[in-house]
Amino acid sequence: MKNPLISIITIVYNGIDTIQKTIDSISCQTYSDIEYIIVDGASDDGTVDVIKSNKGSVNKWISEPDEGLYDAMNKGLKMAVGDFVWFINSGDEIYGSSTVKEMVDSFGQKVPDVIYGDTVMIDTDGNEIGERRLQPPSELHWRDFRNGMLVSHQSILVSTKIVKNYNVKYHFSADFEWCLLALKDARYIHNSNLTLSRFLDGGLTKQNIVPGLRERFDIMRRYFGLFPTLLRHVPIGFRFLSYVLKNKRF
Repeated sequence: MKNPLISIITIVYNGIDTIQKTIDSISCQTYSDIEYIIVDGASDDGTVDVIKSNKGSVNKWISEPDEGLYDAMNKGLKMAVGDFVWFINSGDEIYGSSTVKEMVDSFGQKVPDVIYGDTVMIDTDGNEIGERRLQPPSELHWRDFRNGMLVSHQSILVSTKIVKNYNVKYHFSADFEWCLLALKDARYIHNSNLTLSRFLDGGLTKQNIVPGLRERFDIMRRYFGLFPTLLRHVPIGFRFLSYVLKNKRF
């Protein structure tokens, strides 16, 4: 697969203050084999006008009501025809203009099923505020998610050969299960050793931290068992509190 088609999908609802930066981070890529899809949830704040003004950079887009973030993501998956899917939602950005090219160049001779990398956090002005609390390991296995979501959803690409829909039963943590299942089904997981994305701090899960954690616990319980999940949450909780006290953020 010399030049795989990368389907980059952006989900947005009333994102007039954030969508342009996201579009710009994709339109400036030096890698040309990109399919860019935007799924808008019937915004009424001018977001659709911004999308229309960028029609030269957007291959496909829709604007219609949805049943939540993960329903919108499933719509994006249905529209994608690339070899890999990558969700860069409104407010998030690809790290740099050469990131996609560098990532593809890192494949070598073996085509991966999952590609992952690092993430930096940014504020609403686009300033970097630091790394995520959890860092991706040099080698990633689905069972590593027993320790939490070690790779940001914005820094993982999944082959369309194995990708599954998001479980809309979950409103805040379906991305955790989606990534876990991709890793579970993957034959070859590739560490790009790159920072792939800039993640806007304060997303849906962070705004709903308690129900999001409940959902994540339920997912972990289903895949790893109740007792092992309870045991794992002792060190997870300790590391979380230590990080918050030290960095004054989570």
